Amino acid sequence: MFGNAPRAVWSRWYPPDDAGRIELACRTALIDEGSRKVLLETGIGAFFEPKLRARYGVVENDHVLIRSLANMQLSHEDIDVVVLSHLHFDHAGGLLAAWESGAPLRLLFPKATFVVGKRAFERAKNPHPRDRASFIPGLVELLEATNRLVIVDGDHTTVLGDHFRFVTSDGHTPGMLHTVVSGLRQSAIFCADLVPGAAWVHLPVTMGYDRYPEQLIDEKSRLYEQLHEDRTWLFFTHDPKVAAARLARDADGKYTPTEPRTDADCAIDLDA
Repeated sequence: MFGNAPRAVWSRWYPPDDAGRIELACRTALIDEGSRKVLLETGIGAFFEPKLRARYGVVENDHVLIRSLANMQLSHEDIDVVVLSHLHFDHAGGLLAAWESGAPLRLLFPKATFVVGKRAFERAKNPHPRDRASFIPGLVELLEATNRLVIVDGDHTTVLGDHFRFVTSDGHTPGMLHTVVSGLRQSAIFCADLVPGAAWVHLPVTMGYDRYPEQLIDEKSRLYEQLHEDRTWLFFTHDPKVAAARLARDADGKYTPTEPRTDADCAIDLDA
């Protein structure tokens, strides 16, 4: 998860277990516009069979996203749009119903429009041997069969409207979409795997999963200046403790996370 950063360094941030694994979140973001509910990603879900769940250290037996929606008096049937940054299983697995022995894969979100970037979708259809295991066999076909799939090739889609735009990056995987949501007074960006959490805000820190780490660092660097100037909230997918933060910059020009929000206090009114 930390590329070429020494274990002696990253283990102070995220202590590993006996198998060398660290605790990670698979967080989604719900944008509530009142008349419309937009979900940014779906997390890992519960589609794994028990053997794979144990391998990856997935500790929950149930579909946590469905439980989280229920805590807000919502169900997957209430979601109008699902935006997928890319289709790796830890970001798109929540599209699927929980695993049942002998049962085929089944999509949830029966009325939602599914939005995904063109190159990210092409990668999922024709993965490279290096990342083939990151994709869910059969998911692409299920999405295509819905007739509710929107492929984005640019920084906007009419499905979402003027309050949403996309930033695309390629360092982690081709065509990964980062959704920027703008309110009357504040904005937020869904960082996906460009900046998985607070520790990865530091420019040199990348993941071993990134296809082009140097390119990813350049993409972060280009993006940070505007995010810092606009005081944009960065929403983190994988950080187990920090759900969102803004960027600060020290006297040496180094970017660091500031004003961290936990899951308990990360509901942000972008119009306030």
